[in-house]
Amino acid sequence: MSEVLVEVTRGPLVELVYRGDIAVVDATGRLLYAAGDPVARRTWWRSAAKPYQAVPLVYTGAADRYGLEPADLALACASHNGEPEHTRRAEAILARIGLGPEALRCGAHEPFDRESARNLIRSGAGATPLHNNCSGKHAGMLALARHLGYDPAGYLDPGHPVQQVILENVAAVTGLPGSSIALAVDGCGVPTFGLTLYHMALAFARLADPAAIPPEPGVEVALPPGYRPPGPEERRAAAARVRAAMTAHPYLVAGRRRFDTALMEAAGGRIVSKIGAAGVWCAGVVPEAVQEIPALREARGGVGIALKIEDQTLDGGPRETAATALLAELGILGATELERLHYYYRRPVRNVAGVPVGEQRAVFRLRKVT
Repeated sequence: MSEVLVEVTRGPLVELVYRGDIAVVDATGRLLYAAGDPVARRTWWRSAAKPYQAVPLVYTGAADRYGLEPADLALACASHNGEPEHTRRAEAILARIGLGPEALRCGAHEPFDRESARNLIRSGAGATPLHNNCSGKHAGMLALARHLGYDPAGYLDPGHPVQQVILENVAAVTGLPGSSIALAVDGCGVPTFGLTLYHMALAFARLADPAAIPPEPGVEVALPPGYRPPGPEERRAAAARVRAAMTAHPYLVAGRRRFDTALMEAAGGRIVSKIGAAGVWCAGVVPEAVQEIPALREARGGVGIALKIEDQTLDGGPRETAATALLAELGILGATELERLHYYYRRPVRNVAGVPVGEQRAVFRLRKVT
């Protein structure tokens, strides 16, 4: 059962509580710490799945064929702000594969970044699919379709070859048969994956430590005729390349005043982080960093974390507070890094005049499992 992870106070009283579940898993699949019931808690992976939706770009050769740089791969994993650098890069990826923004089927919304949204309004222009936070992911899917010789039209469909290839990769890194992975339509139109928090954390442990991706996952997924899944070393190398791109270019993964960017900048390559809609957050800690953390001394290889807040709006808040507190409790972040993330760690509640009247704070303690 989910437990209270975060509470919001106003004066001396608790005004709101947010329940959720947490899994901390090592790359061999051992559940190390938990809150709530992450083994039973099944939910949608949402945008936290984006790194693994981007990995096929690398192992199929599409990234190299179209000259995609690490910054482009980071954008393919992004839930970005719609800042100019994000939209320009998404458009440039499309240009390399001979397509324009009209090929994107993600829909349009105003930039998440307020300054960019205001500038767009002042210019008299409307939002385009390039401003959609998922435009990099969609541009990557279109590049994959082009490279493999599939018709880009209909790439949103679960039965499209691009989505079959991606599902095979998700099944491989989680060790789950494809038939056990639930599918639904994500906010941007492509399939999203229903998994337990345990399996999400396992996948991120393997993103942080790709050598742990199993050589023979034994997945059951329908694949396009003639398509050859990658060998284990190809898949591992591709995951390593995607993780390196994200940690080297955190601004492109989200943008200014965004949690993923702030966390990866503070962690300096030790943590790969990705939020998902509806209160999901996943992260991976690289093996070299794990070895230096006393609370993780029993872990083998990289460590993955998955968190789900039950009552989470799209504008953030309790998810980021719980995530920062979790990293602090395990000793993954030190005092200097927490100072850089103080806005998320103990978030002030202010009235309309800007006066502090309470705070948003984490109240859970992780349960040691092994």
